[in-house]
Amino acid sequence: MTTTLSMEHPAVNEAHRPALAPLQVPERLLLGPGPSNADPTVIAAMHRQPIGHLDPAYLAMMDEVQELLRYAWQTSNSLTYPVAGTGSAAMEATLANVVEPGDRVLVAVKGYFGHRLVDMARRYGAEVSTITKPWGQAFSLEELTAALQTHNPAVLAIVHAETSTGVRQPLEGLGAACHAQGCLLITDTVTSLGGVPIFLDGWEVDLAYSCGQKGLSCMPGISPFTMSPRAEEKLAQRKTPVTNWYLDASLLRKYWGSERMYHHTAPVNLTYALREALRLLAEEGLAARWQRHQKTAAYFWDSLADLGLTCHVEPEFRLPTLTTVRVPDGVDAKAVSRTLLHDYNIEIGGGLGELAGQVWRIGLMGYNSQPEKVDTLLTALGRVLADQA
Repeated sequence: MTTTLSMEHPAVNEAHRPALAPLQVPERLLLGPGPSNADPTVIAAMHRQPIGHLDPAYLAMMDEVQELLRYAWQTSNSLTYPVAGTGSAAMEATLANVVEPGDRVLVAVKGYFGHRLVDMARRYGAEVSTITKPWGQAFSLEELTAALQTHNPAVLAIVHAETSTGVRQPLEGLGAACHAQGCLLITDTVTSLGGVPIFLDGWEVDLAYSCGQKGLSCMPGISPFTMSPRAEEKLAQRKTPVTNWYLDASLLRKYWGSERMYHHTAPVNLTYALREALRLLAEEGLAARWQRHQKTAAYFWDSLADLGLTCHVEPEFRLPTLTTVRVPDGVDAKAVSRTLLHDYNIEIGGGLGELAGQVWRIGLMGYNSQPEKVDTLLTALGRVLADQA
């Protein structure tokens, strides 16, 4: 029997039908704070047809991704998986799962993303305390230990790689100091995973998060997350349910664990991409990858002097994945960035917060951590600065 569409509804207004050309995306060299250019192998993986998120082949892939993430983070945490969301979702997952109303959370703020942790923790009902450093500096272990003793928090949150400043925060000894106070340690590794040495278990980190589109050279929208057994115990002892249903690790463990219980429709193609990005990392080897990033960054830092440019952060605390370069007096930082993008197809980032207009943020992450990329940028940047002189 043939059926026809009922015509009892109003007529379609064809005047509102968009007439667009097929999608075209410009080719850019992405040397800002993220995303970085994805490895061609990762792009090819994402372009495969999706399969079901409970398909046996996909479930096997989930196990591979978890194993690869544990290697990348140097952890044996069972509860390690990618959050279906951007890095900010994974950041929120750490707080959502272990913070209950009234818990005291101490946030060590030394840049823009420390402030974001403060905002998120307050939304979950935490009593938030902060300690601060100027943007471009790192905390000492002594300062952090003293703050733990003063504030006696249930959770300390700190950014390992502060994307707004280019600072690498030393973490050695901090986890032990936290645990001596009965405190959990949360670390932001958004701009360090895949490019900077990380030893979560060795540093006794309890919760960590990252993203796909920076050091891993994957795509935005899928973000690593991990919880230690200590954090799992805090989760199990909650007096109230996790406020955020979507990010509740006690539910997600049933999907990522042996039960394989449906929780949400997973971003299948992003999982393909992340699996390949992590496979490439393992193929290169962590030590070799970390060394590559350090060598490329050192080459960049040394070459900046030829243009009369300097770094904002002292060498001891500089991130090899992201450098804050001081904007010379009299130079329009935004105009330089616009010209690089429009005339040379190169993206760099501007300063955030307290560093707005004072620095450029230049990322050399993952696939883009190559001397040839540095040469391309410096040639173009030199021409743009000369035109402004």
